[in-house]
Amino acid sequence: MSSAFPPPAAVALDSPSSDAGSLQVKDVYISSEKVAQDAHEGVIDRDRRAEKRALLKVDLVVIPLVGMYYLLSFIDRSNIGNARIAGLQKTLNMSNTQFSTALTITYVPYILMELPMNLLMKRLGANNTLPIMVALWGMVCACQGAVKTYGGLLACRFFLGALEGGLFPGIVLYMSTFYKRHEMQLRFSMMFSATSLAGAFSGLLAAGIENMDGVRGLSGWAWIFILEGVFTTLFGLITFFLRIPSSPNQISPLILTPHERSTYCAALGEDWSADADVDGEEPEVFSWKEVGSVFTLKEGLHVWLICVPLFFSGVTLFGLANFTPTIVNALGYGTTHTQLLTVPPYACSFVLSIVCSYLCDKYKQRGAMAVGTSLLAAVGYAIFLGSKNKHADYAALFLQIIGVYAGAPCLSTWNSNNVQPHYRRATAIACAFAATNIGGIVSTWIFIDPPRFHTATSINLAFSLAMAAFCAIIMIYLDHVNERKKREIERLEKEGDIHGGESGWDSRRERRRLGDRHPRFVYTL
Repeated sequence: MSSAFPPPAAVALDSPSSDAGSLQVKDVYISSEKVAQDAHEGVIDRDRRAEKRALLKVDLVVIPLVGMYYLLSFIDRSNIGNARIAGLQKTLNMSNTQFSTALTITYVPYILMELPMNLLMKRLGANNTLPIMVALWGMVCACQGAVKTYGGLLACRFFLGALEGGLFPGIVLYMSTFYKRHEMQLRFSMMFSATSLAGAFSGLLAAGIENMDGVRGLSGWAWIFILEGVFTTLFGLITFFLRIPSSPNQISPLILTPHERSTYCAALGEDWSADADVDGEEPEVFSWKEVGSVFTLKEGLHVWLICVPLFFSGVTLFGLANFTPTIVNALGYGTTHTQLLTVPPYACSFVLSIVCSYLCDKYKQRGAMAVGTSLLAAVGYAIFLGSKNKHADYAALFLQIIGVYAGAPCLSTWNSNNVQPHYRRATAIACAFAATNIGGIVSTWIFIDPPRFHTATSINLAFSLAMAAFCAIIMIYLDHVNERKKREIERLEKEGDIHGGESGWDSRRERRRLGDRHPRFVYTL
């Protein structure tokens, strides 16, 4: 269901024109004379081609960049699971409870940093905040390879969480500046699928790196942290000095021509997707009132509703991210074999996540796919819970990872799609990912009974089913709100001018000010 609407000067295509000598074709008034009509259609076609060219170029700039950032983030946060298998826990004499504490302490500053970094990103610029965060947490990741005590590991994990905390919500906010609402999930999924690649690469890298055990007197697990952290630091520094674009207007003229840029930014504005500094209007002024609006039931209920399935998603997602090597190892496989067996499920989830996201964007739906992927994950957890055959357990792991990792982009994009303008959206995104990471904290404490992990599997099964049910409830609620908005539009139209003038209820200014609260804004289901 699209939120795009004709500009104030236009009348709907199927509406009779107020001027008998003109028609509106493709949202542009054109003369009824054949020559003029052909000329205007040619301009429209060229503009559409320019928009498509610009979209492809934006993809080539933005997706590899944010995909690499998130790939490195996920590897550096979850490689502790691979290091555990390679001997970290034994070397530092950690109990299982202490290992869970080391995971938990990462999420505490991670959650606290999400909202401040999202609010600062517009002021400081994504081209500064994102690369600096990457370089700094890479340094901390590498430092984990030098720890000699459990306390040293806790300190590293704390600062790793603090420096990574703003990245994921920052990336979602950053991408929402570049894409239309119903073009975003496919792109977000391409980025988020880096988590699947991270799960695959992390196992492959760990299998290779741990063979360096003893080099320069360091354990194999230490080299996992050091090499992966150093690469992250170098990548962050390189992208900082290359000056990544913080908005479509800042993409180099060598990539986007002036016509492509203006056409693309105009298309973003018509789709409720552009920030003020994208389409040439006055920048949105920071307002605590806009930040606070997200926390009210009247204006932020849909945000808090979606935080519930995002919490469930955090439990299942981070549980798999941190404990997949442990789960596979508990099935009776050796260390290297375990690292390699973690690769195929994540590779499959990468492909399925892209396919699901393409369908979501095509049909402008988020909730239905989230319901379906949650049920798929639930089937995987049910098989794992009821089976005692390690081959069936491994097959169940495929269903779990595919369902969980394909569903997460639906929820994240759903939230971003339905909140405007910028500071309100920044706050909503940060709150949503805080809920996800609180789920991550829970996930660190439920894998307590190897080798079957009955407690964790039961909780994840229940949460997957609850996530499916809650997504269905959110769809019903949003559909109700959309219907209420239709009735509000009908009332306003009866009261006077359909557009309300330059400062009326349907003016561009009011649409930008109210964002998703405007009657014309249609919530994505």
